[in-house]
Amino acid sequence: MADLATRGGHTFHIPIMGSGFTIDTPLRVARYGITSAISLVDDVLIEQMREIHCKKAEEPYEEIGGGEEDARARRITAYLNLLDRLVGRQVEALRASPFEAGSEITRYYEMLPETPLKRAYLQMLATEDPTSRARQQDELRRHASPGAIQVNVMTKLDRDIYHDGNKLTPEFADAMAALRGYANSSLTSSIIFSAGMNQRVYTYATQFADFSPDQNGVIKKRIILKVSDWRSAMIQGKFLAKRGLWVSEFRIESGLNCGGHAFATTGLLMGPIMEEFKRRRVELQETLHAAYSRARTAVGGPSTDTPLDMRITAQGGLGTADENELLLQYYRLDSTGWATPFLLVPEVTTVDDAHLRKLLDATDRDVHLSDASPMGIPFWTLRDSASEETRRQRILDGKPGSPCPKGFLVSNTEFTDTPICGASRAYQRRKLESLAEEGYSAKQLSVVREGVLAKACICHEVGGTAMVKNGIDPEAHPAICCGPNIVNFSKLATLQEMVSHIYGRLSLLTNSDRPHMFIRELAIYVDHLRKEFEKHSLDLSTRAPAYYREFKENLLSGIEYYRSRAEQVIEEKRNGFLDDLRSLRETLERMTLVSPVKE
Repeated sequence: MADLATRGGHTFHIPIMGSGFTIDTPLRVARYGITSAISLVDDVLIEQMREIHCKKAEEPYEEIGGGEEDARARRITAYLNLLDRLVGRQVEALRASPFEAGSEITRYYEMLPETPLKRAYLQMLATEDPTSRARQQDELRRHASPGAIQVNVMTKLDRDIYHDGNKLTPEFADAMAALRGYANSSLTSSIIFSAGMNQRVYTYATQFADFSPDQNGVIKKRIILKVSDWRSAMIQGKFLAKRGLWVSEFRIESGLNCGGHAFATTGLLMGPIMEEFKRRRVELQETLHAAYSRARTAVGGPSTDTPLDMRITAQGGLGTADENELLLQYYRLDSTGWATPFLLVPEVTTVDDAHLRKLLDATDRDVHLSDASPMGIPFWTLRDSASEETRRQRILDGKPGSPCPKGFLVSNTEFTDTPICGASRAYQRRKLESLAEEGYSAKQLSVVREGVLAKACICHEVGGTAMVKNGIDPEAHPAICCGPNIVNFSKLATLQEMVSHIYGRLSLLTNSDRPHMFIRELAIYVDHLRKEFEKHSLDLSTRAPAYYREFKENLLSGIEYYRSRAEQVIEEKRNGFLDDLRSLRETLERMTLVSPVKE
């Protein structure tokens, strides 16, 4: 059993879900070997959660005030260190628990997939000799390892910080401080960089020793890049490798079939993207290792002739055990990400009771790809969330926009020298006043105005469920950024039930007509392109016609890819899968780009 620890863990992870839904998920799942991620956007919420968990654990708590020096980074470090300590204690208690029904260590092993480690556990249960059984139990205790406590930094959220009207040096910007907070923590885990490349953040990581291998070749703090395609992985991976930083994992995320922000590709679909990663994985690893090795040698650091480990994982829209196995077996991924379904697992995520009920009742009409994000990126939103209801009420009251209590998304300088947020009351008032002078037609004006008013205070309100659930602010207006997959699950589940669903031991699906994840993503892309065509016809887009042609051609190419491989990759409901492809292809072929009509 000496190598079981590397051959026996879970094959899924729980991605970051907003700033609040997974804010303390590691305390709920890490001891069972399940990896999860938390957001480092909202250091105010992080500090509030640190106080709560210090009190629960009877640990001393000393507040780090927002006005103190380097407060953001120090708050993050303190919270991550607390999580690290508490999970460590949980694991010690789990290993000390007896192998009996309902115990922590039994729960750990019962949830595992069919791996060598799980088989060793089953073999122990079948062993009758007390001495041999005890020896096997001791070995199993040693191999009960926690899941990682990963952190996520949206690199686009790198607000510069001002003091007395003067901009502070770059290391105090939001993403830079978040990186520093993680780098200074005691965690041995990974940081996930999402939302594209930020050169100053990536370069800043070189200043922290934990991102480089020690004398034994171990990297304490690893880098994960969330990417949309192989080309993005190569470009960003090279940038980091040339600076002596190794990317330990490339995490593919569906462009549109995911929760929260949706970073659409130019029609590149998950299947073809994962196929390219499978086909060119060795090329990616060897190319990056060559650049990495040269960089490490240049600074006199340890290097190896053999490329370091590189994981390829994916997430976005997974809903069945068959889809999970498809990604692991056919596309040879190292892990899959399951997010939205876990919103209905109160043991795992933080959702207040009122919004749990709304999620349970959600239909396709209730979950939509909105313009709510001030970043100008499509954002999945639950229409009847408290955030959306409050936004609409403010409009009715003649006071659109948010007071902007935290300002993590400030970036607009259209009317001010110092950036403000597009969801703020200050911006929306000025923008609405200026629209009459911008020469829009009546139809254009209606669309533009609706886009301005759609912006919501997501940097604060996506953490709202954690504030309500933990009594931080019972009057908060939570935003719910579930993915469209939520409509296929309409009952609460336990952690063990959801894990069993992922591994095919039972099914929690409540929508028998749910389309395959590939079909769902394709349908969302077709609808997204239709809306893009409409913007172009209204002369509200700056994109050239070539962009739309490429987008449509990529979708048609993706449809042909799925059709040609249906026999290999689709087992259940294959005929329906092919019918859906034909229907979506016909819809796409009927779509034409109409030139804007000047009024």
